[in-house]
Amino acid sequence: MKNSPLESLKRGVKSWEFALLMILFLEFVIFGAKNSKFLNPNILLGSVNDIISICIISLFVTFVMITGGIDIQAGAIVGFTSIIVGVVWQDGGLNIWAACLIAVIAAALCGALSGFFVAYCNVQPMVVTLGGGFLYSGLALLVAKLSATESYKGISGFPDSFRQISQFKLFGVIPEQVIIFAVLTVIAYLLLHKTKYGRKVFLVGVNPRAAEYSGINSRLVIMSTYVLSGISAAIAGIVLTSYLDTAKSDIGATFTLQIITAVVLGGTLSTGGKGNVIGTALAALVIGILRFGLPLCFKINTQYLDIPVGLLLLIVITARSLAGNSKVVRFMNGVMPRGWGKTAAH
Repeated sequence: MKNSPLESLKRGVKSWEFALLMILFLEFVIFGAKNSKFLNPNILLGSVNDIISICIISLFVTFVMITGGIDIQAGAIVGFTSIIVGVVWQDGGLNIWAACLIAVIAAALCGALSGFFVAYCNVQPMVVTLGGGFLYSGLALLVAKLSATESYKGISGFPDSFRQISQFKLFGVIPEQVIIFAVLTVIAYLLLHKTKYGRKVFLVGVNPRAAEYSGINSRLVIMSTYVLSGISAAIAGIVLTSYLDTAKSDIGATFTLQIITAVVLGGTLSTGGKGNVIGTALAALVIGILRFGLPLCFKINTQYLDIPVGLLLLIVITARSLAGNSKVVRFMNGVMPRGWGKTAAH
C-alpha cells in the first residue's frame, strides 16, 4: 500500500536532510542579516573554490564509512595527484589531460593499496589510512623532487584550457566547479542508492558475514570503496590545481577534519551500515558556508575556523550516542528506565 502524499511530507520533514536544509537556511539568514555582501551571488558562488574539494571527496568517503571504514588519507592524495599533474605536464612534456589521467590512475592505485590492506589483511582502517596519509605525502615530495622547479614554489603557468575548469561560468554566474559537484552528487546518489553495488555496500556495512553468506564478495566491495575515494580525491586535486594555477604537494593537507565532519554530519554512522549521499552533500555545504560566512560577517580569523568545525563534529557524535542509548531516550520522554532509581538512591 502506497503512503499518502501527506505521510510522505511528514516523513520528509522529520528527516535529517530536512534538518540540514534548515541549518543552511539559518546560515543564510544570520550571515545575510549581518553582512549584505554575503547574499551577493557572485561573491557567494565565488566562495565555492575554497570548499569544492571537500564537497567532492566527502561524497565518496561516505561509501567507505558505510562499510564501517574510515579514510583520513584523502587529503594527502589530493596533494599527490596535484604534483603529479604538474610534474608530468611540465617536466615530462605530456599533454595536460594525459597528465590528469595519469594522476587519476595513481590515486585509484593509492586507494586500492589501502583498501587491500583493510579488506584482505584485516588491518584497522584508521591505521591503514593514517599510514597511507604519511606514505602518499612522502611520495608527493619525491615526485616534486623530479621537477626543475623548487617544491616550495609550486608548478604554475598551466594551459588556458586547464585553467578554464575553474574559470568557466554557466550563464556567467554558476562556476563550473559547482556543475562538477552537482554531476558527481547525482552519480554518487545513483550508484549508492539505486544500484546492486550500493545495496552490497550497505549490506557489508550492516553485517559483512551475512553479506558473504549472500554470495557477496565483501572484501572486494570494501576495497572498491577506497578506490572510489581515491579517484574523488584526484578529481578534487585537479580542480583545486586549476583554480590555484599551481601544483603543490601539500595543497590538501588540511582537508581531513572537514571531510570526516561532512560525512558524519550528513547522517553516516561511524560504525557503518547507514549513510546518505544527499545528506553528505548538504552537510559539506553547511560546513563550507560556515567557513565562508564567519570571516566575512563576524571577522573570525581563518586560522580558527577548524574550532567550529571540530565542535560541530563532537556535537553530532555525542548527540548520536545519546540518541542510540535507549535509557537516555526513555528518560528524555519522561519514563524512568528500570534500575536508574536504585542507582540514584545509592
